[in-house]
Amino acid sequence: MNSIADFKPGDIATIIGFTGEMELQSRLVEMGFVPGIHIRIVKYAPWKGLVELKIRNYHVSIRMSDAKNIKVKRFDY
Repeated sequence: MNSIADFKPGDIATIIGFTGEMELQSRLVEMGFVPGIHIRIVKYAPWKGLVELKIRNYHVSIRMSDAKNIKVKRFDY
C-alpha cells in the first residue's frame, strides 16, 4: 500500500484505509477523509512539512506525518 507521501503533485488517488492512532483516524474522517473518496495532491510545502490536498470540493493542508498514515491507491481514469 502507498501513502499520500508517495505521490507527486497532480496525482489522483483513492483512499483505501488508515494506519496510526485512532485519534488521528477520527480527526481525518471528520475532515472528510473516508475510504473510497478520491483526492488530488495539489502541492507540497517546502521541506515536505505540509501537503495540500483537494478532497471533494475543498482544499485542505495536513502535516506530512499525518499524510503518511493515509493509505491510498492510484486512481486510473
